[in-house]
Amino acid sequence: MKAGVVHAKNDIRYEEINKPTVSPGKVLIRVKYTGICGSDVPRVNGDACHYFPNVLGHEFSGTIEAVGEGVTALKPGDRVAGVPLVPCMQCEDCQKGNYSLCRHYSFIGSREFGSFAEYVVVPEKNAVKFDEEVSFEKGAFFEPATVALHGLRRVEYRGGKSVAILGGGTIGMMTMQWAKIFGAEKVAVFDILDERLELAKRLGADYGINSGKADFMDVVNEITDGRGFDYVYETAGNTITMKLAFKLAANKAQVCFIGTPTKELSFSVEEWENMNRKEFMLTGSWMSYSAPFPGDEWALTAHYFKTGELKFDDSFIFQKIPLSKIDEAFEMFKTPGTVKGKILIDSEA
Repeated sequence: MKAGVVHAKNDIRYEEINKPTVSPGKVLIRVKYTGICGSDVPRVNGDACHYFPNVLGHEFSGTIEAVGEGVTALKPGDRVAGVPLVPCMQCEDCQKGNYSLCRHYSFIGSREFGSFAEYVVVPEKNAVKFDEEVSFEKGAFFEPATVALHGLRRVEYRGGKSVAILGGGTIGMMTMQWAKIFGAEKVAVFDILDERLELAKRLGADYGINSGKADFMDVVNEITDGRGFDYVYETAGNTITMKLAFKLAANKAQVCFIGTPTKELSFSVEEWENMNRKEFMLTGSWMSYSAPFPGDEWALTAHYFKTGELKFDDSFIFQKIPLSKIDEAFEMFKTPGTVKGKILIDSEA
């Protein structure tokens, strides 16, 4: 089969490798689309790849081609989304259902060959079936959608409250929609790009607030009666928005950092004192899994994509690029600001 194989830093090649075969308990997937995740970029353009040669790709959709002995939940022809984490199922964290915290995990698309290829083999539980009403494009967005839902539920989320989403990227848009699906009274999305705020409102946000404007806190005070927000979700991993979360939180609020920071940051005494004085709860979120594996984050994503309540906008996709030109896709990331949305690699093009 053909695959995009990483041989070294800045060296990803479209070449022929052995097609994987199924073994007991596993399924062979003919890949349709794979999204380039932010974590893939330093594995190709930087020094983050675990070993060489390697086949990356973990946000994918496709069709079951064959099933191994003992597989009962899937059959050839089923449309599926890939679940990349392969937990050990033996450690203390796995026994508690905290699969994201497994210390002995494998991961499809980094520690074992992934979906930047025509075919990929995964354990049966690592393929989530979705109906024909769900496009393969949406199937490639299951992983970010589940990351957003897992983050929403890392706090004791209840409907009828006010919610702030910091960051208007894909994860932010998904988190906003989950908050609305599960009954938020009002949701505000914060970003510095007006086009992202307009998209947020098209997808159901009650407010789109440009946090780059000097008077944005006047808007916050108006819509929250000066209280701040009951729930605050930071989705950008940006120093500015991480600090803004402390400022926007209401007394006794619950705050979750979903975004992954890439730079060192520090808080001033005044900034940190917000947490003391407001007595808000702060936690983080990592990946998207719960018991029974892979968790209802995945089942709910399949359901709400099917019903249309979890909306998908064409602007989520920046470009679709054939697998044969995967090297050109990663070149785009070397110029900041070039990639505006998700690049989908099409393994059938």
